[in-house]
Amino acid sequence: PQGRGKKKSRKHQRFMERRVLLEQKGLLSPQRRLGSQTPMVGPEACSTLTKAGGTTAPRCRKVPKPKQVVSPSLSPSASPGSIAGHHSVLLSQGNGSSKGVQMSSPLLRPGKYVAIDCEMVGTGPQGRLSELARCSVVNYEGDVIYDKYVQPELPIVDYRTRWSGITKQHMKSAIPFKAAQAEILKILKDKIVVGHAIHNDFQALKYFHPKDRTRDTSRIPVLNQRAGLPVRASVSLKSLARHLLQKKIQVGSKGHSSVEDAQTAMELYRLVEVQWETELARSLPPRPPSPVTDPTTDSNQYMDDRYWPTDLMASSL
Repeated sequence: PQGRGKKKSRKHQRFMERRVLLEQKGLLSPQRRLGSQTPMVGPEACSTLTKAGGTTAPRCRKVPKPKQVVSPSLSPSASPGSIAGHHSVLLSQGNGSSKGVQMSSPLLRPGKYVAIDCEMVGTGPQGRLSELARCSVVNYEGDVIYDKYVQPELPIVDYRTRWSGITKQHMKSAIPFKAAQAEILKILKDKIVVGHAIHNDFQALKYFHPKDRTRDTSRIPVLNQRAGLPVRASVSLKSLARHLLQKKIQVGSKGHSSVEDAQTAMELYRLVEVQWETELARSLPPRPPSPVTDPTTDSNQYMDDRYWPTDLMASSL
């Protein structure tokens, strides 16, 4: 039993030596010892100062009070009315642009919004398969943040130039589909994505975006209402732009412009943004909170011998 106790003691000693070494290297947070007092929160915090001769005296220092940060975001339990009111105030600053306004809610932060449009060409038997040939992404203000031609994975049978605007010349500067897909999905990650009949764009990208972060302007009844069109009708982007934006798009024989279509979709979204988001707040369930883990608990398992690098073991002995 005595030898077993010594073995356990040596193991504990190595454990503590390694912990101290990791704390010194900044790889592990210092662990609070049992019996230590909780730091005081207030104007003063005191510690004990040991003087020569063994006597002790309290030493106090002023501790600044934590500043209260007022977040402009709304709580998850906020009513749809308060969401709309808050959102309209944010959008009213800068004539609808929210530049300079810091917001922490993803639904109220312009940087979290992008609009996308893709142009496809025909591949496969008789050119019936649709593959991505150009993709454009714009931000909340309509500025282009991505616009590249893409080489389909299969040989092109029909360029569909009348609608796509794609020609053989464009393919000289095209990048491979896999490379384009990786670049585009990196932009779309954690974003609220706006588009018209956007399921076609996602299909061309071979990608599924979360439904609660997708805004399809072909499926917004409030847009149809404003345009004086049947609420449930599927209205083209060209028609909505003409009725609501007094804007002509997709004209001429050179085909569509994916940049222009993406910008138009974002303009239409912003036109009814507050009302649409209010309705979504009523219908969509709240997102579950992210799991919270204790990093000290997770890291303790790596103090075991089998996880310890040999070079650190040598330096700690």
